[in-house]
Amino acid sequence: MGLYRKKITTPCGLLTLLCDGRALVAIRFGREADGEATTGTMQACPGAETRKKEIPAQEVQTAQEVLAQAAREIGEYFEGERRVFTVPTAAAGTPFQQAVWNALKKIPYGETRSYGEIARQIGHPRASRAVGQANNRNPLPIVVPCHRVIGASGALTGYAGGLDIKVRLLELERHTPRRHSCSAPENASNR
Repeated sequence: MGLYRKKITTPCGLLTLLCDGRALVAIRFGREADGEATTGTMQACPGAETRKKEIPAQEVQTAQEVLAQAAREIGEYFEGERRVFTVPTAAAGTPFQQAVWNALKKIPYGETRSYGEIARQIGHPRASRAVGQANNRNPLPIVVPCHRVIGASGALTGYAGGLDIKVRLLELERHTPRRHSCSAPENASNR
């Protein structure tokens, strides 16, 4: 299976979306070390499964669809129109990391939780430091909203894209108007 990428420009800078041919596996901030790609293009990552003579057409098509969906949903998020992501994801991690990342997905849009609250939620009340480490290793920032986790005192702590981006994401969510009850139900559009 190949690894595919798509670079998109957002209000928080350049993001690189990575897909394994089935699901979104990573989102990276800024420029990758292997050079720039034209924004909005899909490329197979250099060295990714290049030993295979032929990549199945279905894999390429699925990767294009997943990357397009991820780009669209992230764009909608930054426009204040999306609160829940539905793009298929497959983040590699330990069972503990997976538990933390699943808990992050349950933090409501516009709200925050502390590392200790997440530790208690996943049944490891003394593991707030380990929760912080798992949060730091989240390969899918924004889609798996690790920016919504703060220190117990309410202080903002580290973020892969930098604290300035964490602040911008939290501000975006705090200032996005709530939808009126006359609008379509969230479940209908997943937005």
